[in-house]
Amino acid sequence: MRKRFRQLLISQFKHPKGLLGRVAGSIMANRESNQRRNRWTVDLLDFGTTDRILEIGFGPGLALARAAAKATDGQIVGIDQSQTMLSVAAARNRAVIQAGRMVLHVGTAEDLDAVLDPCVDIGFQHIYAVNVVMFWSDPVAVLKTLGQRLAPLGQIALTLQPRLGDASNEASIFAGNRIHEQMRAAGLANIRTEYLRDLSPMAVCVIGTKSEAAA
Repeated sequence: MRKRFRQLLISQFKHPKGLLGRVAGSIMANRESNQRRNRWTVDLLDFGTTDRILEIGFGPGLALARAAAKATDGQIVGIDQSQTMLSVAAARNRAVIQAGRMVLHVGTAEDLDAVLDPCVDIGFQHIYAVNVVMFWSDPVAVLKTLGQRLAPLGQIALTLQPRLGDASNEASIFAGNRIHEQMRAAGLANIRTEYLRDLSPMAVCVIGTKSEAAA
């Protein structure tokens, strides 16, 4: 029974639903490694106060809150496939949403064009996702779609910390190299890789920029 419950709970981290989804969301919100991973990603991007920001897979809304604290006169858009997580993230960021600086949607990166307004939800200076890229069936296609919504010289950041299976530093390095190649294939430029080495396993963040030719 305990093993079955653990399996059910683990499955919720991909798509949290209902009561178990809220339990998974609480774990994500309170686990130190998750807090640090989200904070680190936002800080790497060095948001400006008026930047437009898009987060893919916002979960309980930790990174959204930090982004809002930095882009104090900007606009933040979030998309997550879980209605449960949208409710949790909206509660955490209620004041920012009420101020009109944050809008949250239910959806996935693969159906981005069906969820976001192609005329309004463009010109983002920063797009980021934390522990989400491993769920994308075609990361290059997703990155190309995201790139179309970037402002000139805007950045995309994908952070990953392996949690299941081969959760090792070697797996982080391998994932970083793979994401680097996927960004290159999607036409991003000036790609760099950062590591948060004091997590175990370490987290990796790969950041690419929309090339001037594509701007």
